[in-house]
Amino acid sequence: MKNPVIAIALSGGVDSLVSGYLLKHKYKHVFGIHFTTGYEKDRADLIYLEKQLGFPVTCIDLSHIFEEKVVQYFIQTYLEGKTPNPCIICNKEIKFGELLKIAQNMGADFLATGHYATIVNPISFPEKKISYCYLEKGVDPLKDQSYFLSLLSSDQLEKIIFPLAGMIKNDVKRLAVSKHLAPAHPKESQDICFIHDNNFPGFILKKQGLAPSPGNIVDMNKKIIGSHNGLHKFTIGQRRGINCPAGEPYYVKKIDMKNNILEVCFKRDLSEKKAEIDQINWNSPKQKNITDIITKIRYSHKGALSTLSIKESCGQIVFEEPQNAITPGQAAVFYKNARVLGAGIIQ
Repeated sequence: MKNPVIAIALSGGVDSLVSGYLLKHKYKHVFGIHFTTGYEKDRADLIYLEKQLGFPVTCIDLSHIFEEKVVQYFIQTYLEGKTPNPCIICNKEIKFGELLKIAQNMGADFLATGHYATIVNPISFPEKKISYCYLEKGVDPLKDQSYFLSLLSSDQLEKIIFPLAGMIKNDVKRLAVSKHLAPAHPKESQDICFIHDNNFPGFILKKQGLAPSPGNIVDMNKKIIGSHNGLHKFTIGQRRGINCPAGEPYYVKKIDMKNNILEVCFKRDLSEKKAEIDQINWNSPKQKNITDIITKIRYSHKGALSTLSIKESCGQIVFEEPQNAITPGQAAVFYKNARVLGAGIIQ
């Protein structure tokens, strides 16, 4: 495409700022979009960004859809006894869902962001008469964000640019200094942008107008060993906050929302070999059984060798070795070397 129009989502941080700078020096037609969620502590200085980058930046209010698609999803998932990952949903529904549509309506052919990941565009499978855009890990292993982008479809990836794909964080910082680019928000963005004090339980209770609901804590033999003050405070694998004295620490094994029971175990009993997966996004030719893949069950998980069986949008992952704290609500992301094959939600 000759002279495409590029929209760059600008948060005010160094990553999107450097991305905007790189785009400005590569494409003729670039404009910025800064979107708000209603949970910002401080507003980014858009005039400051415009002066540095040399192109217009428009502010878009996405607070209503962010509340509906991300915040309510986060709350409801916790109230179901699961542990959500709102960043993955935000990328799918907000940044590369609603914001991408808005950018296209404003005349953009592509939406760029400051994510550390790589888009391969496209790969063809002639025997299937199909082609896919797919995702690969970013080159910086400490900043790779492919996990958080794993639910993006091939159709979404076709319209996305990641200018930092081949860069590491230190290179980005050095470039910013050398080009006198100063972020509007010097601090790095936090994982849960709408909870500023890291008090998840308090946020949920306040949002829903709920009171804590005490219940029993039981061990794996269903023996009552203590009490909790609300299941919304816990996640699978959690150690802190159980407060039941024993010869070794207890960890959360199961959250029974129906009966308001927290089941705990010792660390050696926390591992599982299998997990059921739903809402699978698969960016590759369909297969029933995929062997020798690496599956990550949380962002901080290093990944483990596994086999995936798929039936439509559901599947089962079987690990070669048991994995600790396989947590319902989190994403399972499937890799073959650097390539993201797909992802789904752990049940």
